[in-house]
Amino acid sequence: IYKGQLCGSLSLSLFLTICLSVNFVAGQLFALLMAVWFRLYLHPSKTSPFIRHVVATLLGFYLALFCFGWYSLHFLVQSGLSYSVMIFAGLEHMHKYCFIVTLGYLILCQITRVYVFDYGMYSADFTGPMMVITQKITSLAFEIHDGKAIMKMSLRHMCFQRSCVRMPSLLEYLSYNCNFMGILAGPTCSYNNYIAFIEGTGYQPRHQENANANGKENGKYKQSEPSPKNDVISKLCTCAISLAIYLSLCKLLPVEHSIDDDFVSSTPFYLQVIYLYLAMLALRPKYYFVWTLADAINNAAGFGFNGYNKDGSPRWDLISNLRILDIEFATSFKSFLDNWNIQTALWLKRVCYERCAINPTAATFLLSAMWHGVYPGYYLTFLTGIAMTMAARAVRHNIRPYFLVSDSYKCIYDVITWAWTQIAISYTVAPFVLLAVGPSLKFYRYVCSAEYCVDIDSILL
Repeated sequence: IYKGQLCGSLSLSLFLTICLSVNFVAGQLFALLMAVWFRLYLHPSKTSPFIRHVVATLLGFYLALFCFGWYSLHFLVQSGLSYSVMIFAGLEHMHKYCFIVTLGYLILCQITRVYVFDYGMYSADFTGPMMVITQKITSLAFEIHDGKAIMKMSLRHMCFQRSCVRMPSLLEYLSYNCNFMGILAGPTCSYNNYIAFIEGTGYQPRHQENANANGKENGKYKQSEPSPKNDVISKLCTCAISLAIYLSLCKLLPVEHSIDDDFVSSTPFYLQVIYLYLAMLALRPKYYFVWTLADAINNAAGFGFNGYNKDGSPRWDLISNLRILDIEFATSFKSFLDNWNIQTALWLKRVCYERCAINPTAATFLLSAMWHGVYPGYYLTFLTGIAMTMAARAVRHNIRPYFLVSDSYKCIYDVITWAWTQIAISYTVAPFVLLAVGPSLKFYRYVCSAEYCVDIDSILL
């Protein structure tokens, strides 16, 4: 009876997960169509910012209800609590209180979803959008605080560029947090950049930057608004390829197979390492699909223009979340992380790394673990990431100079560091995928067991 109930529960959870995945894709495709309509028919030259804010917010609420039902009320509660803190706390400490309230509410929802409702399953994962909203709320709070500090001339020029000198209205605030382009999958963005997009002023600074770079004003760039059509089509093609690869390989190469007793006992260690790398390689296209589609939606709405390339073609990567080739061919741990979930990395840098006086690297990884969720595997991954980052810095500082004496040595170094980077990433991220303590410790035990450990002394000799 128990086995039958367990199988029934798993089948129901799997069914719900599939339904939510279909809802997510359908919602994002609807958002893509609405983004094209939004850019063409609610263009800033035809429509007031007020109307654009209202439409973007209402469409965002509709998508949230479609995908998450009444769970989406948490988005409003989180935003409302944080806005109240911004209003009543005062600018001096508002960013700190807002950070604590917003992140605290996110963690409370994550604990409830994981340990009260459905551990290990992603049914009704309404906390995913809340993670992006958390980034936006805290970013805005720090930008407002920085705006006040800049008036006292106490921050760097980079802080000046992303600071906010006025408190947003409630409509602007909800539009920034819950607009239809980013409600389901983000990415996060600067409040100033979002307001410039809504008001239609985001192109002028980029045009001026291009003119300054070329030493003269280019009339074509100055007078015409660049079209995102080519970039959107390119990103949608990337989405289709990523989805096809993921659906083809995810069942063939499950990460859980790497801790299967029969597989471990019958497979040489080097083949286990190769399998783990291939399993992680097969898993990444899921994220490529989600983040590239989200980027395409924002671009289709006219958001994401970031100036021009040297050949004069427009760049639409202002809020892009990843660089696929740089990820797959990364030759260092840092290079991999710098090109993976870019907007989250920038958020962590701005709210934690740049402001933490004691061990900012460890503090940043810890914040990242807390933000991701309450599964133990997340904490194991990010604690391992601290050690990996420190080790990678030491290797690069002490060993890399010996390989820079010639191009051939540099090529050898790049090949070796690419292989070790992919292995290190796979080892570090495995608990993130396995989630629970038991499977994660089992993975560590198999990797570090005496039967499969590599004899370091023999390698050195």
